[in-house]
Amino acid sequence: MSEQGTERESMSYDVVIVGAGPSGLAAAIQLKQRAVAAGEEIGVCVLEKGSEVGAHILSGAVLETRALSELMPDWQERGAPINTPVTEEKFLFLRAGGATSIPIGLLPPALKNHGNYIISLGNLCRWLGQQAEALGVEIYPGFAATEVLFDESGAVKGVATGDMGMGADGKPTANYAQGIELHARYTFFAEGCRGHLGRQLMDHFDLRAQADAQTYGIGIKELWEVDPDKHRPGLVMHTAGWPLDKSTYGGSFLYHLEGNQVAVGFVIGLDYKNPYLSPFDEFQRFKTHPALRRVFEGGKRISYGARALNEGGVQSLPKMVFPGGTLIGCEAGTLNVPKIKGTHTAMKSGMIAADTAFAALTTDEPVTATLSGFTETFKGSWAYRELVRARNFRPSFRFGLMIGTILAGLDQVVLRGCAPWTFRHAHSDHEALEPKTMHQPIDYPKPDGEISFDKLSSVFISNTNHEEDQPVHLILKNSEVPIKVNLEQYDAPEQRFCPASVYEILRDNDGANPRLQINAQNCVHCKTCDIKDPTQNIVWVAPEGGGGPNYPNM
Repeated sequence: MSEQGTERESMSYDVVIVGAGPSGLAAAIQLKQRAVAAGEEIGVCVLEKGSEVGAHILSGAVLETRALSELMPDWQERGAPINTPVTEEKFLFLRAGGATSIPIGLLPPALKNHGNYIISLGNLCRWLGQQAEALGVEIYPGFAATEVLFDESGAVKGVATGDMGMGADGKPTANYAQGIELHARYTFFAEGCRGHLGRQLMDHFDLRAQADAQTYGIGIKELWEVDPDKHRPGLVMHTAGWPLDKSTYGGSFLYHLEGNQVAVGFVIGLDYKNPYLSPFDEFQRFKTHPALRRVFEGGKRISYGARALNEGGVQSLPKMVFPGGTLIGCEAGTLNVPKIKGTHTAMKSGMIAADTAFAALTTDEPVTATLSGFTETFKGSWAYRELVRARNFRPSFRFGLMIGTILAGLDQVVLRGCAPWTFRHAHSDHEALEPKTMHQPIDYPKPDGEISFDKLSSVFISNTNHEEDQPVHLILKNSEVPIKVNLEQYDAPEQRFCPASVYEILRDNDGANPRLQINAQNCVHCKTCDIKDPTQNIVWVAPEGGGGPNYPNM
């Protein structure tokens, strides 16, 4: 039944997958490959809220091809867009005006990239989508899954897509089109980090009961076309330190792709304390460091984006299966933090889900409501073993940069991830934010328009677009909290933790009557507000399908 009270049309499949990212597409391909090999018919549908496959995909990205090679050993012959092997690596500790280079041989094995490739993850997903469709997978871009459907027993029976053409007043416009229901014997949720349906399922089935709090980072990325004389295809560089203080977790990446393109990005842990910190402005300041600035001088910035990422590791993984479905990839939180990679582990989780579902769908026994075999198989996989060995890396840095570096080095270099202890995540990121009275405002330099930029010009080159006459997809549980709590206690941190100028405090000419304005049309779907809002008053829900960023080559 839709919000308008009328019966929705429905379509039925064996498996419905929400999200055309690496885990969702790998699952779809694996299902179809298994079906072809066994002479079975398995109906698979993938829903994607972006305008096309890859439109909302954002990652560094350096790819470890292990999972892809298991999925399609002939990916090179098939023309996968994987063209730039890593040929050179650097790691710098930055300080204001200077840098110290760390020999690669001293770094943990997880931070070494020999045998990996620098890629556009969006382009890889576009290619994976083509492979899936060639196998008979039905992919529907531009359709956002907005509701989980349950059967009489309480098991998930599929999802419903959102109504299109709803006006900002909540009433149908002349362009109204009702959403449809997609029913499935199993539903895979692969929305990526902080998926809004996945979050609902974690609450509904209490999937986090045995897990630590999840902790996150915000990754902000730009794609540049640089002077050919400064381009070194295959170079991977990471940094830590400046401009962040020693108590804030974060670091950068600089990857030289083919075609004189350089991907540069900055990741900041969302457990930071200072309400005046602006991840976007820290990133812009970072690029002005002498060790970085010269790379961009004379170049052109061609794209921008931002996305939250899971950093909690194995101790923050929820229970991934529930009646009728499973959480896979970054929906669950399978990122390997010291590797700064999650594509290969996300794909592997999707492939295991596919194998488990295929076995259940083709057995002579009645199909069970829960993919019970998934958990055991996943925990026996190389992907899970990676996460176990990486478990102490991120929580080591709660003690600060210097002690964290020593602890992480001990854990990863000396003990090789096999320490007899596990550091825990004690609290959620929004609980870490401290009142404004405990901190001083940060005076960020004005952007120069050549190396550093403002938020609005950045959002413009992300190709972000939403129909303005639609309900706001950033929901306030209590409309009084932004002023009475966030502004009074934290100086409205949503103005700074959002990398897209979505949240703005407006006042009368005399400075009185402060009020929050939500510029939802600017939203790049990073999910940071849903994570970092100190009272968890902001809830991100999917806007009309096809809206949001349209990332090229990201």
